[in-house]
Amino acid sequence: MKRNLIILTAIAAGSFFTACNKDFLDREPLDAYNNENIWKNEADLTAALNGCYKGWEDVYNIIYLDCATDNGYNQWPWEGYTSYGNGTITASDVDAANRWSYTTIQKCNSFLENADKAQMDEAKKNRMKAEARFLRAYQYFTLTQLYGNVPLVTKTVTMQEANTIKQTPIGEVRQFILDELAAIAPQLDVSYTGKDVGRISRGAALALRARLNLYMKKWDDAITDSRAVMLLGYELDTSYANVFRITNENKSEVILDVQYMENIVPNTVLGIMPSNGYGGWGSIVPSQSLVDTYEMSNGKPITDPASGYNPNDPYTNRDPRLQLSIVTPGQRYGGRIYDPMDPDSDDYYLGDNNSKTGYLYKKWTSNFDDYANIWNTGLNAIIIRYSEVLLTYAEAMTEKGTIDGTVYDAIDLVRKRAKMPVVDRAVYAGQVKMRELVRRERRVELALEGLRWYDVKRWEIGTQVSNGKLYGMRTGTVDPATGKLTLTGPNVEVENRVFDADKNYVWPIPQKELDVNKNLDQNPNY
Repeated sequence: MKRNLIILTAIAAGSFFTACNKDFLDREPLDAYNNENIWKNEADLTAALNGCYKGWEDVYNIIYLDCATDNGYNQWPWEGYTSYGNGTITASDVDAANRWSYTTIQKCNSFLENADKAQMDEAKKNRMKAEARFLRAYQYFTLTQLYGNVPLVTKTVTMQEANTIKQTPIGEVRQFILDELAAIAPQLDVSYTGKDVGRISRGAALALRARLNLYMKKWDDAITDSRAVMLLGYELDTSYANVFRITNENKSEVILDVQYMENIVPNTVLGIMPSNGYGGWGSIVPSQSLVDTYEMSNGKPITDPASGYNPNDPYTNRDPRLQLSIVTPGQRYGGRIYDPMDPDSDDYYLGDNNSKTGYLYKKWTSNFDDYANIWNTGLNAIIIRYSEVLLTYAEAMTEKGTIDGTVYDAIDLVRKRAKMPVVDRAVYAGQVKMRELVRRERRVELALEGLRWYDVKRWEIGTQVSNGKLYGMRTGTVDPATGKLTLTGPNVEVENRVFDADKNYVWPIPQKELDVNKNLDQNPNY
């Protein structure tokens, strides 16, 4: 049976009430509930709201999305992102990357229609309703970014209605998102403790609004929202590497994340990143293009003749975030030297379950000892963190043409935390150079965090960065004792990519959705 446009979720289903955030509700699904008896009190409403959180976002979506860009490569087509990366996706493809889903929206609509029945503190009830409205707004943010015009549904619908709903113009859906986020922000708590850690906060609403305003080129609004977040007390962690370790979760840099719990609601995808030699699959790997984006440690891009870059020793004296985010050939990783160049190595780039670019992602998996089982972890998936807000502010100010000391200060906070020099004010003085810097900073700071695709889309640079051959490392040898490189060959060629600006800035609406709802229009040229 074909899935309907709106995936209706029965209120009595246990999946609606299953806790998804590890500190929210550590108990069994409340299968005995039904729509007649669940809306009586705060406990009922909490159970229903936790059902709305279940599946609202997934770590899989976040870390794989970079493979649809020049940042990375997904070598296994059945995992969902290979065809998005090389431009061959069609409406008939059925894979894991299908993000056209209204499940969370339908659950949130049901929650909002029934919440007022509960007898409880009104202020807390309003906060809980605001959480549901955020979760719904976030779904529409993702849907509009990926698919463009989508149906805007703000009430529960029958199956018959679901199969006849038409698309709403993207501008109208975006305005709905912005209005919702502005309305709910004052009703949300600034921070949470105890069982409520991980719930939607005021900062999350304002930060998502800042993100969307930036994407829509509404510079003044993006600045206002970013400044509002900057006043809420968030701080960058002192260590870039620690931000992505399970031992350092729920700290002051994280604004929004998906909470996981080992064995209960586990993060099960980290094992796809390491190579076979580390027990992984080498599924998603960085590109040479991403590696080349990291500056030298003196703050100069490698294309600058004065940078000191040596193509025969390419990973030395680079931005520390390179070695913290990416495993490069010759780097010590997992207790040994990583060698993708030796045909006899368990990590050989042409071997099974190994990186075809020769690089591995290190972010999220920097310390294997953090996990008893890398396929079953409690590592949270970060959706928004404070460094993004700082860079949003800097970009909006730059695009507005107001490059003052606060812009440099915001970027400097991000760079200094990474042990990089502050911005050279003489070099980066005008809008053109500052734009270049901010875009480079976003790419390296936020790599593998699911944002590069949105940046390529809004900057309309797909034809420049996603056309032609995708490259990996230069070949040669690695000294097994010291990691010293001897590079003698060319960069490996991984695949040829095509980007059509007339269609690839949005994804095709899945054909199965068009088959059940004849009122839907396919995106152009698919």
